[in-house]
Amino acid sequence: MTSLSEQEIIRREKLQELENAGINPYPAEEYPVNNTAANIKAVYSEETKDQLQNICVAGRVMKKRDMGKAAFISLQDHTGAIQLYIRRDDICPGEDKTMFDTVFKKLIDLGDILGAKGYAFVTKTGELSIHVTQLDFLAKSLRVLPNVAEKDGETFDAVTDPEFRYRQRYVDLIINPGVKDTFIKRTKIMQTIRDFYNDLGYLEVETPILQPIPGGATARPFKTHHNALDIPLYMRIANELYLKRLIVGGFDGVYEFAKDFRNEGMDRTHNPEFTVMEMYAAYKDYEWMMRTTETLLEKIALTLHGTTQVQVGEKVIDFKAPFKRISMYDAIKEHTGIDISEMDEAQLRDTCKQLGISVAPSMGKGKLIDEIFGEKAEHNYVQPTFIIDYPVEMSPLTKKHRSKPGLVERFELMVNGKELANAYSELNDPIDQRQRFEDQVKLMERGDDEAMYIDYDFLRALEYGMPPTSGIGIGIDRLTMIMTNNLSIQDVLFFPQMKPERGQ
Repeated sequence: MTSLSEQEIIRREKLQELENAGINPYPAEEYPVNNTAANIKAVYSEETKDQLQNICVAGRVMKKRDMGKAAFISLQDHTGAIQLYIRRDDICPGEDKTMFDTVFKKLIDLGDILGAKGYAFVTKTGELSIHVTQLDFLAKSLRVLPNVAEKDGETFDAVTDPEFRYRQRYVDLIINPGVKDTFIKRTKIMQTIRDFYNDLGYLEVETPILQPIPGGATARPFKTHHNALDIPLYMRIANELYLKRLIVGGFDGVYEFAKDFRNEGMDRTHNPEFTVMEMYAAYKDYEWMMRTTETLLEKIALTLHGTTQVQVGEKVIDFKAPFKRISMYDAIKEHTGIDISEMDEAQLRDTCKQLGISVAPSMGKGKLIDEIFGEKAEHNYVQPTFIIDYPVEMSPLTKKHRSKPGLVERFELMVNGKELANAYSELNDPIDQRQRFEDQVKLMERGDDEAMYIDYDFLRALEYGMPPTSGIGIGIDRLTMIMTNNLSIQDVLFFPQMKPERGQ
Protein backbone atom coordinates (compact mmCIF):
# COMPACT_ATOMS: atom_id res chain seq x y z
CA MET A 1 0.00 0.00 0.00
CA THR A 2 1.20 3.55 -0.75
CA SER A 3 2.56 5.22 2.37
CA LEU A 4 0.34 7.91 3.89
CA SER A 5 1.27 11.57 3.84
CA GLU A 6 1.42 13.58 7.06
CA GLN A 7 -1.95 15.18 6.29
CA GLU A 8 -3.55 11.79 5.60
CA ILE A 9 -2.28 10.47 8.93
CA ILE A 10 -3.69 13.54 10.72
CA ARG A 11 -7.09 13.05 9.07
CA ARG A 12 -7.20 9.43 10.20
CA GLU A 13 -6.45 10.59 13.73
CA LYS A 14 -9.34 13.06 13.48
CA LEU A 15 -11.56 10.23 12.27
CA GLN A 16 -10.74 8.32 15.43
CA GLU A 17 -11.42 11.39 17.58
CA LEU A 18 -14.86 11.76 15.99
CA GLU A 19 -15.66 8.16 16.83
CA ASN A 20 -14.33 8.63 20.37
CA ALA A 21 -16.67 11.63 20.74
CA GLY A 22 -19.63 9.43 19.84
CA ILE A 23 -20.05 10.86 16.33
CA ASN A 24 -20.51 8.41 13.48
CA PRO A 25 -18.40 9.87 10.63
CA TYR A 26 -20.27 7.74 8.06
CA PRO A 27 -23.94 7.58 9.14
CA ALA A 28 -26.29 5.28 7.25
CA GLU A 29 -29.68 6.95 7.71
CA GLU A 30 -31.37 9.13 5.10
CA TYR A 31 -30.57 12.83 5.41
CA PRO A 32 -33.65 15.01 4.75
CA VAL A 33 -32.21 17.38 2.12
CA ASN A 34 -34.96 19.68 0.85
CA ASN A 35 -33.10 22.40 -1.03
CA THR A 36 -30.02 23.23 -3.09
CA ALA A 37 -27.56 26.09 -3.28
CA ALA A 38 -28.76 27.09 -6.74
CA ASN A 39 -32.44 27.03 -5.82
CA ILE A 40 -31.95 29.12 -2.68
CA LYS A 41 -30.08 31.74 -4.70
CA ALA A 42 -32.73 31.66 -7.42
CA VAL A 43 -35.80 32.14 -5.22
CA TYR A 44 -34.55 34.26 -2.30
CA SER A 45 -35.93 37.76 -1.95
CA GLU A 46 -37.45 39.87 0.81
CA GLU A 47 -40.84 38.61 -0.32
CA THR A 48 -39.88 34.91 -0.41
CA LYS A 49 -37.48 34.61 2.53
CA ASP A 50 -40.26 33.32 4.79
CA GLN A 51 -40.43 30.26 2.50
CA LEU A 52 -36.76 29.52 3.28
CA GLN A 53 -36.98 29.22 7.05
CA ASN A 54 -36.60 25.43 7.28
CA ILE A 55 -33.78 24.67 4.90
CA CYS A 56 -31.88 21.40 4.92
CA VAL A 57 -28.87 21.17 2.62
CA ALA A 58 -25.87 18.87 2.29
CA GLY A 59 -22.57 19.11 0.50
CA ARG A 60 -18.81 19.29 0.68
CA VAL A 61 -16.76 21.79 2.71
CA MET A 62 -14.74 23.87 0.23
CA LYS A 63 -13.72 26.78 2.49
CA LYS A 64 -13.70 27.33 6.22
CA ARG A 65 -13.19 30.62 8.10
CA ASP A 66 -12.97 30.73 11.92
CA MET A 67 -14.26 33.93 13.56
CA GLY A 68 -13.93 32.90 17.23
CA LYS A 69 -17.44 32.17 18.46
CA ALA A 70 -18.73 32.05 14.90
CA ALA A 71 -17.52 30.65 11.61
CA PHE A 72 -18.27 30.57 7.89
CA ILE A 73 -18.20 27.53 5.61
CA SER A 74 -18.56 27.40 1.84
CA LEU A 75 -20.66 24.28 1.23
CA GLN A 76 -20.74 22.89 -2.32
CA ASP A 77 -23.56 20.64 -3.50
CA HIS A 78 -24.26 19.37 -7.01
CA THR A 79 -25.67 22.76 -8.06
CA GLY A 80 -22.97 25.06 -6.70
CA ALA A 81 -21.77 26.58 -3.43
CA ILE A 82 -23.51 28.54 -0.68
CA GLN A 83 -22.18 30.07 2.51
CA LEU A 84 -23.08 28.68 5.92
CA TYR A 85 -23.01 30.95 8.96
CA ILE A 86 -22.41 28.93 12.13
CA ARG A 87 -22.63 30.47 15.59
CA ARG A 88 -21.47 28.50 18.61
CA ASP A 89 -24.50 29.21 20.78
CA ASP A 90 -26.88 28.19 17.99
CA ILE A 91 -25.50 24.71 17.43
CA CYS A 92 -24.53 24.27 21.10
CA PRO A 93 -27.37 26.00 23.01
CA GLY A 94 -26.57 24.27 26.30
CA GLU A 95 -23.50 24.28 28.49
CA ASP A 96 -21.70 21.66 26.38
CA LYS A 97 -19.92 23.46 23.55
CA THR A 98 -18.03 20.37 22.32
CA MET A 99 -19.78 20.24 18.95
CA PHE A 100 -18.44 23.69 18.10
CA ASP A 101 -15.19 24.03 20.03
CA THR A 102 -13.88 20.54 19.31
CA VAL A 103 -15.76 18.99 16.43
CA PHE A 104 -16.23 22.04 14.25
CA LYS A 105 -13.03 23.92 15.00
CA LYS A 106 -10.63 21.00 15.13
CA LEU A 107 -12.06 17.95 13.40
CA ILE A 108 -13.75 19.31 10.27
CA ASP A 109 -11.49 19.55 7.21
CA LEU A 110 -11.88 20.81 3.67
CA GLY A 111 -13.52 18.04 1.65
CA ASP A 112 -15.68 16.73 4.50
CA ILE A 113 -19.35 16.24 3.69
CA LEU A 114 -21.76 17.95 6.09
CA GLY A 115 -25.47 18.45 6.44
CA ALA A 116 -26.90 21.73 7.68
CA LYS A 117 -30.34 22.87 8.80
CA GLY A 118 -31.31 26.51 9.22
CA TYR A 119 -32.76 29.51 7.42
CA ALA A 120 -31.69 31.79 4.60
CA PHE A 121 -30.58 35.37 5.26
CA VAL A 122 -28.26 38.02 3.86
CA THR A 123 -25.11 38.94 5.82
CA LYS A 124 -23.98 42.50 6.52
CA THR A 125 -21.61 42.19 3.56
CA GLY A 126 -24.54 41.31 1.31
CA GLU A 127 -23.90 37.59 0.81
CA LEU A 128 -26.84 35.22 0.78
CA SER A 129 -26.14 32.57 3.43
CA ILE A 130 -27.74 29.91 5.59
CA HIS A 131 -27.88 30.64 9.29
CA VAL A 132 -27.19 27.15 10.67
CA THR A 133 -29.20 25.81 13.60
CA GLN A 134 -27.99 22.22 13.29
CA LEU A 135 -24.79 20.82 11.77
CA ASP A 136 -24.41 17.12 10.99
CA PHE A 137 -21.45 15.00 9.95
CA LEU A 138 -22.19 12.87 6.84
CA ALA A 139 -18.76 11.72 5.60
CA LYS A 140 -15.15 12.31 6.63
CA SER A 141 -12.66 12.99 3.82
CA LEU A 142 -9.36 11.21 4.41
CA ARG A 143 -7.52 12.77 1.49
CA VAL A 144 -6.57 16.41 0.98
CA LEU A 145 -8.18 18.19 -1.95
CA PRO A 146 -5.87 20.16 -4.24
CA ASN A 147 -5.88 23.82 -3.26
CA VAL A 148 -7.80 25.99 -5.73
CA ALA A 149 -7.86 29.73 -5.08
CA GLU A 150 -10.97 31.79 -5.77
CA LYS A 151 -11.71 35.51 -5.60
CA ASP A 152 -14.91 37.33 -6.53
CA GLY A 153 -16.25 34.18 -8.15
CA GLU A 154 -13.17 33.72 -10.35
CA THR A 155 -10.99 30.63 -10.07
CA PHE A 156 -7.23 30.92 -9.88
CA ASP A 157 -4.64 28.12 -9.89
CA ALA A 158 -7.21 25.63 -11.19
CA VAL A 159 -5.90 22.09 -11.49
CA THR A 160 -5.16 21.65 -15.20
CA ASP A 161 -2.87 18.61 -15.21
CA PRO A 162 -4.73 16.20 -17.55
CA GLU A 163 -3.05 13.12 -16.05
CA PHE A 164 -4.53 14.00 -12.65
CA ARG A 165 -7.89 15.26 -13.97
CA TYR A 166 -8.68 12.23 -16.16
CA ARG A 167 -7.37 9.61 -13.75
CA GLN A 168 -9.11 11.10 -10.71
CA ARG A 169 -12.21 12.51 -12.41
CA TYR A 170 -14.06 12.43 -9.09
CA VAL A 171 -11.63 15.04 -7.72
CA ASP A 172 -11.72 17.03 -10.97
CA LEU A 173 -15.51 17.33 -10.63
CA ILE A 174 -15.16 18.55 -7.04
CA ILE A 175 -12.52 21.21 -7.57
CA ASN A 176 -13.42 22.27 -11.12
CA PRO A 177 -17.23 22.62 -10.96
CA GLY A 178 -17.33 23.93 -14.55
CA VAL A 179 -16.42 20.43 -15.73
CA LYS A 180 -19.90 19.27 -14.69
CA ASP A 181 -21.42 21.59 -17.28
CA THR A 182 -19.78 19.61 -20.09
CA PHE A 183 -21.41 16.39 -18.93
CA ILE A 184 -24.77 18.03 -18.27
CA LYS A 185 -24.69 19.29 -21.87
CA ARG A 186 -23.69 15.83 -23.08
CA THR A 187 -26.86 14.44 -21.51
CA LYS A 188 -28.91 17.26 -23.06
CA ILE A 189 -27.46 16.41 -26.48
CA MET A 190 -28.52 12.79 -26.12
CA GLN A 191 -31.95 13.74 -24.81
CA THR A 192 -32.48 16.13 -27.74
CA ILE A 193 -31.63 13.33 -30.17
CA ARG A 194 -34.03 10.98 -28.38
CA ASP A 195 -36.83 13.53 -28.49
CA PHE A 196 -36.16 14.24 -32.17
CA TYR A 197 -36.34 10.59 -33.27
CA ASN A 198 -39.18 9.74 -30.91
CA ASP A 199 -41.20 12.56 -32.49
CA LEU A 200 -40.60 10.85 -35.86
CA GLY A 201 -42.11 7.69 -34.39
CA TYR A 202 -38.84 5.75 -34.25
CA LEU A 203 -38.02 3.21 -31.53
CA GLU A 204 -34.97 3.23 -29.27
CA VAL A 205 -33.56 -0.31 -29.07
CA GLU A 206 -30.62 -2.31 -27.69
CA THR A 207 -28.44 -4.76 -29.62
CA PRO A 208 -25.64 -7.13 -28.54
CA ILE A 209 -22.25 -5.79 -27.44
CA LEU A 210 -20.67 -9.26 -27.56
CA GLN A 211 -20.90 -10.45 -31.15
CA PRO A 212 -19.76 -13.62 -32.94
CA ILE A 213 -18.69 -11.51 -35.94
CA PRO A 214 -17.37 -7.93 -35.61
CA GLY A 215 -19.43 -6.39 -38.42
CA GLY A 216 -20.74 -3.05 -39.56
CA ALA A 217 -17.44 -1.18 -39.93
CA THR A 218 -13.82 -1.55 -40.96
CA ALA A 219 -11.88 -1.63 -37.70
CA ARG A 220 -9.71 -3.90 -35.55
CA PRO A 221 -11.87 -5.51 -32.82
CA PHE A 222 -11.24 -6.55 -29.23
CA LYS A 223 -11.52 -10.34 -28.93
CA THR A 224 -12.60 -12.46 -25.97
CA HIS A 225 -13.76 -16.03 -25.28
CA HIS A 226 -17.09 -17.33 -24.01
CA ASN A 227 -16.33 -20.26 -21.71
CA ALA A 228 -19.80 -21.83 -21.58
CA LEU A 229 -20.25 -21.85 -25.36
CA ASP A 230 -16.51 -22.35 -26.00
CA ILE A 231 -16.51 -19.81 -28.82
CA PRO A 232 -14.61 -16.60 -29.58
CA LEU A 233 -16.61 -13.39 -29.28
CA TYR A 234 -15.84 -9.82 -30.24
CA MET A 235 -16.69 -6.51 -28.62
CA ARG A 236 -18.83 -4.74 -31.20
CA ILE A 237 -17.18 -2.24 -33.51
CA ALA A 238 -20.61 -1.12 -34.75
CA ASN A 239 -24.27 -2.06 -34.27
CA GLU A 240 -25.29 -1.50 -37.88
CA LEU A 241 -25.97 -5.06 -38.98
CA TYR A 242 -28.21 -5.81 -35.99
CA LEU A 243 -30.24 -2.63 -36.47
CA LYS A 244 -30.76 -3.47 -40.14
CA ARG A 245 -32.00 -6.92 -39.08
CA LEU A 246 -34.72 -5.05 -37.16
CA ILE A 247 -35.67 -3.13 -40.31
CA VAL A 248 -35.98 -6.53 -42.06
CA GLY A 249 -38.20 -7.57 -39.15
CA GLY A 250 -40.68 -4.79 -39.84
CA PHE A 251 -39.69 -1.74 -37.80
CA ASP A 252 -39.83 1.45 -39.89
CA GLY A 253 -37.30 3.30 -37.76
CA VAL A 254 -34.90 2.25 -34.99
CA TYR A 255 -32.03 3.95 -33.19
CA GLU A 256 -29.54 3.07 -30.48
CA PHE A 257 -26.95 4.84 -28.36
CA ALA A 258 -24.21 2.23 -28.57
CA LYS A 259 -20.94 1.72 -26.77
CA ASP A 260 -18.54 0.56 -29.49
CA PHE A 261 -14.99 -0.72 -29.08
CA ARG A 262 -12.08 -0.53 -31.53
CA ASN A 263 -8.64 -1.89 -30.73
CA GLU A 264 -6.79 0.97 -32.37
CA GLY A 265 -4.77 4.07 -31.55
CA MET A 266 -5.61 6.76 -29.01
CA ASP A 267 -5.35 10.50 -29.55
CA ARG A 268 -7.31 13.71 -28.97
CA THR A 269 -10.25 12.45 -31.06
CA HIS A 270 -10.07 8.66 -30.50
CA ASN A 271 -10.74 6.51 -27.43
CA PRO A 272 -10.93 2.68 -27.68
CA GLU A 273 -14.39 2.79 -26.07
CA PHE A 274 -16.71 5.40 -27.55
CA THR A 275 -20.39 6.21 -27.99
CA VAL A 276 -22.21 6.25 -31.31
CA MET A 277 -25.85 6.91 -32.06
CA GLU A 278 -26.98 4.84 -35.04
CA MET A 279 -30.39 5.28 -36.65
CA TYR A 280 -32.04 3.41 -39.55
CA ALA A 281 -35.21 4.48 -41.36
CA ALA A 282 -37.11 2.37 -43.89
CA TYR A 283 -38.20 3.85 -47.23
CA LYS A 284 -35.64 6.69 -46.97
CA ASP A 285 -32.39 7.49 -48.82
CA TYR A 286 -29.22 9.42 -48.12
CA GLU A 287 -30.73 12.65 -49.48
CA TRP A 288 -33.48 12.45 -46.84
CA MET A 289 -30.86 11.61 -44.23
CA MET A 290 -28.83 14.72 -45.07
CA ARG A 291 -31.88 16.95 -44.66
CA THR A 292 -32.86 15.23 -41.41
CA THR A 293 -29.32 15.43 -40.00
CA GLU A 294 -29.08 19.16 -40.75
CA THR A 295 -32.33 19.74 -38.91
CA LEU A 296 -31.23 17.61 -35.93
CA LEU A 297 -27.85 19.32 -35.46
CA GLU A 298 -29.40 22.76 -35.84
CA LYS A 299 -31.88 21.83 -33.10
CA ILE A 300 -29.10 20.57 -30.79
CA ALA A 301 -27.16 23.83 -31.17
CA LEU A 302 -30.26 25.89 -30.45
CA THR A 303 -31.18 23.75 -27.42
CA LEU A 304 -27.73 24.10 -25.87
CA HIS A 305 -26.78 27.63 -26.88
CA GLY A 306 -29.89 29.44 -28.10
CA THR A 307 -28.10 30.04 -31.41
CA THR A 308 -26.83 27.97 -34.32
CA GLN A 309 -23.36 29.49 -33.90
CA VAL A 310 -21.04 27.50 -31.64
CA GLN A 311 -17.61 28.61 -30.42
CA VAL A 312 -14.95 25.92 -30.91
CA GLY A 313 -11.50 27.14 -29.91
CA GLU A 314 -10.88 30.28 -31.94
CA LYS A 315 -13.46 29.30 -34.58
CA VAL A 316 -17.20 29.90 -34.78
CA ILE A 317 -19.04 26.98 -36.37
CA ASP A 318 -22.53 27.64 -37.70
CA PHE A 319 -25.01 24.76 -37.71
CA LYS A 320 -27.66 26.70 -39.59
CA ALA A 321 -29.15 24.40 -42.24
CA PRO A 322 -28.57 23.69 -45.08
CA PHE A 323 -24.95 22.47 -45.04
CA LYS A 324 -22.49 22.54 -47.94
CA ARG A 325 -22.21 19.39 -50.09
CA ILE A 326 -19.23 18.24 -52.17
CA SER A 327 -18.29 14.85 -53.63
CA MET A 328 -15.25 13.00 -52.29
CA TYR A 329 -13.46 13.13 -55.67
CA ASP A 330 -14.14 16.87 -55.97
CA ALA A 331 -12.95 17.45 -52.39
CA ILE A 332 -9.65 15.68 -53.15
CA LYS A 333 -9.27 17.59 -56.42
CA GLU A 334 -10.03 20.88 -54.65
CA HIS A 335 -7.17 20.39 -52.19
CA THR A 336 -4.59 18.50 -54.25
CA GLY A 337 -5.30 19.60 -57.79
CA ILE A 338 -5.40 15.91 -58.79
CA ASP A 339 -8.38 14.11 -60.33
CA ILE A 340 -8.28 10.52 -59.03
CA SER A 341 -11.74 9.52 -60.25
CA GLU A 342 -10.46 7.27 -63.06
CA MET A 343 -7.34 5.89 -61.33
CA ASP A 344 -6.71 2.20 -60.65
CA GLU A 345 -4.89 0.87 -57.57
CA ALA A 346 -1.40 1.24 -59.08
CA GLN A 347 -2.07 4.84 -60.11
CA LEU A 348 -3.43 5.63 -56.66
CA ARG A 349 -0.24 4.25 -55.08
CA ASP A 350 1.82 6.48 -57.37
CA THR A 351 -0.36 9.44 -56.38
CA CYS A 352 0.15 8.70 -52.67
CA LYS A 353 3.90 8.61 -53.26
CA GLN A 354 3.70 11.89 -55.19
CA LEU A 355 1.78 13.48 -52.30
CA GLY A 356 4.15 12.11 -49.65
CA ILE A 357 1.54 9.82 -48.10
CA SER A 358 2.83 6.60 -46.54
CA VAL A 359 0.75 3.51 -47.42
CA ALA A 360 0.96 -0.22 -46.67
CA PRO A 361 1.04 -3.02 -49.29
CA SER A 362 -2.16 -4.47 -47.77
CA MET A 363 -4.18 -1.36 -48.65
CA GLY A 364 -6.64 -1.75 -51.49
CA LYS A 365 -8.13 0.97 -53.66
CA GLY A 366 -10.63 2.12 -51.04
CA LYS A 367 -8.03 2.49 -48.28
CA LEU A 368 -5.69 4.42 -50.61
CA ILE A 369 -8.43 6.91 -51.48
CA ASP A 370 -9.31 7.22 -47.80
CA GLU A 371 -5.67 8.01 -46.97
CA ILE A 372 -5.49 10.71 -49.63
CA PHE A 373 -8.70 12.34 -48.41
CA GLY A 374 -7.66 12.07 -44.76
CA GLU A 375 -4.21 13.54 -45.30
CA LYS A 376 -4.97 16.27 -47.84
CA ALA A 377 -8.65 17.26 -47.66
CA GLU A 378 -10.47 16.35 -44.45
CA HIS A 379 -8.95 18.98 -42.13
CA ASN A 380 -10.04 21.80 -44.43
CA TYR A 381 -13.75 21.32 -43.76
CA VAL A 382 -14.36 23.34 -40.60
CA GLN A 383 -17.95 24.43 -41.26
CA PRO A 384 -20.47 21.54 -41.47
CA THR A 385 -19.95 19.91 -44.87
CA PHE A 386 -21.40 16.74 -46.36
CA ILE A 387 -18.73 14.80 -48.29
CA ILE A 388 -20.89 12.73 -50.64
CA ASP A 389 -20.72 9.99 -53.28
CA TYR A 390 -17.86 7.75 -52.20
CA PRO A 391 -16.05 5.15 -54.34
CA VAL A 392 -17.70 1.73 -54.10
CA GLU A 393 -14.44 0.18 -52.79
CA MET A 394 -14.67 2.31 -49.63
CA SER A 395 -18.22 1.35 -48.73
CA PRO A 396 -19.03 -2.39 -48.59
CA LEU A 397 -22.46 -1.85 -46.98
CA THR A 398 -23.70 0.96 -49.21
CA LYS A 399 -26.06 0.96 -52.19
CA LYS A 400 -24.49 1.77 -55.55
CA HIS A 401 -25.22 5.25 -56.82
CA ARG A 402 -28.38 5.48 -58.87
CA SER A 403 -26.72 7.57 -61.63
CA LYS A 404 -22.92 7.62 -61.10
CA PRO A 405 -21.13 4.34 -61.95
CA GLY A 406 -18.38 3.31 -59.56
CA LEU A 407 -19.79 5.38 -56.67
CA VAL A 408 -22.14 4.71 -53.78
CA GLU A 409 -24.80 6.81 -52.06
CA ARG A 410 -22.89 7.70 -48.93
CA PHE A 411 -21.99 10.83 -47.04
CA GLU A 412 -19.73 11.73 -44.17
CA LEU A 413 -20.41 14.93 -42.28
CA MET A 414 -17.21 16.87 -41.60
CA VAL A 415 -17.17 19.48 -38.83
CA ASN A 416 -14.07 21.23 -37.51
CA GLY A 417 -11.90 19.10 -39.79
CA LYS A 418 -13.11 15.73 -38.45
CA GLU A 419 -15.79 13.20 -39.33
CA LEU A 420 -18.87 13.64 -37.16
CA ALA A 421 -21.34 11.36 -38.94
CA ASN A 422 -21.38 8.60 -41.55
CA ALA A 423 -24.51 7.64 -43.50
CA TYR A 424 -25.69 5.61 -46.49
CA SER A 425 -28.50 4.61 -48.68
CA GLU A 426 -28.22 1.09 -47.29
CA LEU A 427 -27.32 -1.84 -49.54
CA ASN A 428 -30.34 -4.17 -49.56
CA ASP A 429 -29.40 -6.36 -52.53
CA PRO A 430 -28.25 -9.65 -50.90
CA ILE A 431 -26.33 -10.82 -54.00
CA ASP A 432 -24.41 -7.57 -54.28
CA GLN A 433 -23.80 -7.59 -50.51
CA ARG A 434 -22.35 -11.11 -50.65
CA GLN A 435 -19.92 -10.03 -53.38
CA ARG A 436 -18.86 -6.97 -51.35
CA PHE A 437 -18.19 -9.18 -48.31
CA GLU A 438 -16.13 -11.55 -50.47
CA ASP A 439 -14.08 -8.61 -51.72
CA GLN A 440 -13.40 -7.72 -48.08
CA VAL A 441 -12.16 -11.25 -47.41
CA LYS A 442 -9.65 -10.83 -50.23
CA LEU A 443 -8.36 -7.69 -48.52
CA MET A 444 -8.12 -9.61 -45.24
CA GLU A 445 -6.04 -12.26 -47.00
CA ARG A 446 -3.68 -9.50 -48.14
CA GLY A 447 -3.12 -8.52 -44.51
CA ASP A 448 -5.74 -5.81 -43.95
CA ASP A 449 -6.70 -6.41 -40.31
CA GLU A 450 -9.55 -3.88 -40.54
CA ALA A 451 -11.37 -5.59 -43.42
CA MET A 452 -14.90 -6.88 -42.76
CA TYR A 453 -15.82 -10.47 -41.99
CA ILE A 454 -18.64 -12.18 -43.86
CA ASP A 455 -21.78 -12.19 -41.73
CA TYR A 456 -23.79 -15.07 -43.20
CA ASP A 457 -26.75 -14.52 -40.89
CA PHE A 458 -26.99 -10.91 -42.02
CA LEU A 459 -26.95 -12.09 -45.65
CA ARG A 460 -29.74 -14.51 -44.80
CA ALA A 461 -31.74 -11.64 -43.29
CA LEU A 462 -31.29 -9.59 -46.47
CA GLU A 463 -32.51 -12.55 -48.53
CA TYR A 464 -35.87 -12.26 -46.74
CA GLY A 465 -36.03 -8.71 -48.09
CA MET A 466 -35.08 -5.36 -46.55
CA PRO A 467 -36.97 -2.28 -47.75
CA PRO A 468 -35.07 0.72 -49.15
CA THR A 469 -33.41 2.12 -46.05
CA SER A 470 -31.11 4.92 -44.98
CA GLY A 471 -28.90 4.73 -41.91
CA ILE A 472 -26.55 7.03 -40.03
CA GLY A 473 -24.01 6.87 -37.24
CA ILE A 474 -23.21 10.05 -35.27
CA GLY A 475 -20.21 10.15 -32.93
CA ILE A 476 -21.62 11.37 -29.60
CA ASP A 477 -18.19 12.04 -28.11
CA ARG A 478 -17.07 14.22 -31.02
CA LEU A 479 -20.44 15.97 -31.15
CA THR A 480 -20.10 16.77 -27.45
CA MET A 481 -16.56 18.08 -28.00
CA ILE A 482 -17.86 20.53 -30.57
CA MET A 483 -20.97 21.58 -28.68
CA THR A 484 -19.04 22.16 -25.42
CA ASN A 485 -15.88 23.72 -26.90
CA ASN A 486 -13.55 20.93 -25.81
CA LEU A 487 -10.61 20.00 -28.03
CA SER A 488 -9.87 16.58 -26.52
CA ILE A 489 -12.15 13.54 -26.37
CA GLN A 490 -10.83 12.85 -22.87
CA ASP A 491 -12.58 16.03 -21.70
CA VAL A 492 -16.02 14.70 -22.67
CA LEU A 493 -15.61 11.20 -21.20
CA PHE A 494 -16.02 10.79 -17.46
CA PHE A 495 -13.40 8.05 -17.38
CA PRO A 496 -11.19 7.96 -20.50
CA GLN A 497 -8.91 4.97 -21.07
CA MET A 498 -5.44 5.48 -19.56
CA LYS A 499 -2.28 3.53 -18.91
CA PRO A 500 -2.18 1.81 -15.50
CA GLU A 501 -0.73 3.92 -12.71
CA ARG A 502 2.81 3.13 -11.74
CA GLY A 503 3.09 1.15 -8.55
CA GLN A 504 -0.54 -0.03 -8.69
